[in-house]
Amino acid sequence: QVQLVESGGGLVQAGGSLRLSCAASGFTFGSYAMSWYRQAPGKERELVARISSGGSTNYIDSVKGRFTISRDNAKNTVYLQMNSLKPEDTAVYYCNYLFYGHNYWGQGTQVTVSS
Repeated sequence: QVQLVESGGGLVQAGGSLRLSCAASGFTFGSYAMSWYRQAPGKERELVARISSGGSTNYIDSVKGRFTISRDNAKNTVYLQMNSLKPEDTAVYYCNYLFYGHNYWGQGTQVTVSS
């Protein structure tokens, strides 16, 4: 079955960096787009970045120039490099795979940015 396992979260000071990883299994990883979402306390889950099967990327405005999504199809892994982190980036970050209208989610990884 589909499994998405995130790692790499933690506590970092403002201005610091983290790299999140999401190891995927149970589907043909290289054939599908992958996304990173985040959910802050009291807020709705929001799409942060998306990478197509061909490597095209999209970002929400608030992370453009600071975050980079990438994928390694040989390792079935998608990454989110986060630089110049801000306290407002604090959230649980989730890996996502959408298959014919059905969303698959990982368990999430907590990112906390202190000021």
